[in-house]
Amino acid sequence: MYRTKNEETNAQEVYLRAHKKHHHSIAFLRLFLLLFFLGIWELCADLSVIDSFFFSSPSRVIACFLSMAADRSIFRHIGVTLLETTVSFLLVILIGLAAAALLWYCKSLSEIMEPYLVILNSLPKSALAPLFIVWLGTGMNTIIVAGISVALFGCIISLYTGFHQTDREKMTLIYTLGGTRRDVFFKVVLPGSIPAILSAMKVNIGLSLVGVVIGEFLSARCGLGYLIIYGSQVFQLHLVITSILLLCLIATGLYRLIQCAEHYYKKKTG
Repeated sequence: MYRTKNEETNAQEVYLRAHKKHHHSIAFLRLFLLLFFLGIWELCADLSVIDSFFFSSPSRVIACFLSMAADRSIFRHIGVTLLETTVSFLLVILIGLAAAALLWYCKSLSEIMEPYLVILNSLPKSALAPLFIVWLGTGMNTIIVAGISVALFGCIISLYTGFHQTDREKMTLIYTLGGTRRDVFFKVVLPGSIPAILSAMKVNIGLSLVGVVIGEFLSARCGLGYLIIYGSQVFQLHLVITSILLLCLIATGLYRLIQCAEHYYKKKTG
């Protein structure tokens, strides 16, 4: 039995309402969990269940942020970290796309480079940071390179894998119609790999931030990573926790930007 047009419309409206209700409930539970955690944290600090000197509290974190916001110093540190992360992330994506495309074009090169990429991706990047300081000196360039080193090799591997998961039948069709390998890449492989590229971007935006913070630990005079090291050295742990929470907010915001781009792409192609 076929549904009438009105029945299909009603079923679609019911589904959309249920879907919207589900998202609202998830958002509410996330907010409730956050507020519950902050409330327990504040209560434990006020009742001396935990030592507020070591663990701080939400009220002390807010007071620390407001005191630094008054002289605008916190915004300078946030801006520096955001700039370094953005530059590192863009370079990771550009270099990763170029390298993955080159490996896809040249199969022999990919077979040669594959074990080296795996080794470099597995190498603890914090071990390379002192070398970057020796080679490049202290400053923003070293921090950006540290951010790139954390994310780049994994990005190349994931993009190269995504290129190889493209529909083989479409590639064969392009070749049958007289297309070249370049045509296959730009007409089939690259458009078909956009979901993989967006997925890699969501992962690498966080990794770039991690690398930047590692670089700021060692060679910065500004940035949230520098504030964490400085606060721990002078036992201003409110400053350390404030900086960590700001990094969490930055990571969440950057991830959401990529997620919005992904949703927009799915809506346009959907």
